[in-house]
Amino acid sequence: MTTAELTKKDIFLETLSTLDFNETEHFLALRKNAMKELESLEFPTSKTEYWKYTRVGKIINNKYELGISKEVDVQPYLIENLDANILVVVNGFYQASLSKIDSESGITITSLSYAKKQELEGVKTHFNQFTQDKSEIFLAINNVYHTDGIYIEVEKNTQSTKPIHIINITTGDNILSQSRNLVVANVGSEVKVIESFINEEGSANFLNHVSEFFVAENAKVEYNKIQDKKENNYSVTTEQVYQEANSNFTINTATFNGALVRNNLNIEVDASNCETNLSGLYLGQNKDHIDNHTVVDHKKPHCNSNEVYKGVLDDESTGVFNGKVYVRQDAQITNAFQQNNNILLTDNASVNSKPELEIYADDVKCSHGSTTGQIDEEAIFYLQSRGISKRGAMKLMINAFAKDALERISIEPLQEYIDQKIEERFA
Repeated sequence: MTTAELTKKDIFLETLSTLDFNETEHFLALRKNAMKELESLEFPTSKTEYWKYTRVGKIINNKYELGISKEVDVQPYLIENLDANILVVVNGFYQASLSKIDSESGITITSLSYAKKQELEGVKTHFNQFTQDKSEIFLAINNVYHTDGIYIEVEKNTQSTKPIHIINITTGDNILSQSRNLVVANVGSEVKVIESFINEEGSANFLNHVSEFFVAENAKVEYNKIQDKKENNYSVTTEQVYQEANSNFTINTATFNGALVRNNLNIEVDASNCETNLSGLYLGQNKDHIDNHTVVDHKKPHCNSNEVYKGVLDDESTGVFNGKVYVRQDAQITNAFQQNNNILLTDNASVNSKPELEIYADDVKCSHGSTTGQIDEEAIFYLQSRGISKRGAMKLMINAFAKDALERISIEPLQEYIDQKIEERFA
């Protein structure tokens, strides 16, 4: 094939084709199956409904290099007063020398590559179980070409005493990083995970990241996702979640920066009496483009889902929210709530909001809503009448609006860390 005949997809995948995976037959077969799906997929265009408001040209038109495993200084990315297990991933590769793991009975915390090499039962059973044949090209690319990441498993009726903080760093120019996580919470277990996505240096980097969560019966998982990429970097992240009976899954997503950020969150609620909580905050500035796509699929009765996403868009930034809730025919007595609220700080900022409900059951309580507007001038005037400057009044209003979005975070040092970042943004 001549260069002229190469498609954008061919050129994009050419960089990844040099990767060599030293894995067992089981995991190589999964990659091979994913390649068959990838061959049938193309990058989305403006006519692709699922990507209607987000153009991927910035990502696919760039020429990338594979990131290499390297040492970095993680001290600036630690969360003050947080006593946690620390796992560091740099350019898609686990860094044992930078990580700090305290051994705890009943909890496995290691690199994904090591877990695969040892063929740990949880990895063989659950890895790639919920990410196959989803007809989503970036997910398929990760299925084929992921390099390394983190594996966490909590045994039956075990509670993790410490949060687990994954620090996912990209460094260098035009680096393509493909990291992957698998979290297995067995029956009656409990675990809290924080993942920070950081750009140490460089520009035009692309992170394509996938996390899978298996939440077994009576298990409880809290995942906190902090995206603080530089404004000239790109990322597509996907979470695939599967919930069994009486389980509880909470995800809190805070996005502070990124030239193009796409979050794909897909939750399959496949048993009764489940609780599902989705909270998100996105703060756009300059020409940031932040896109949150969420799907909650209720398949069984007696479940609750609560979804609140809030955006503050400044300068010429753009926000996208597309949240979809399915309530299947068997999912009677489902309570599903969905809300998206946005504040535009300038005339050039914009948001596209599309909350959706698709209901096939008749005994349900479901609601959704969306608001977009500017700061309430009457409230600003009221605060000024109490001696607060206009700038101070606006800061108070924005901070209160933003902080309310992530009230489900249960880790106090993390809550303080995010509050401080919000304060700094609107100082």
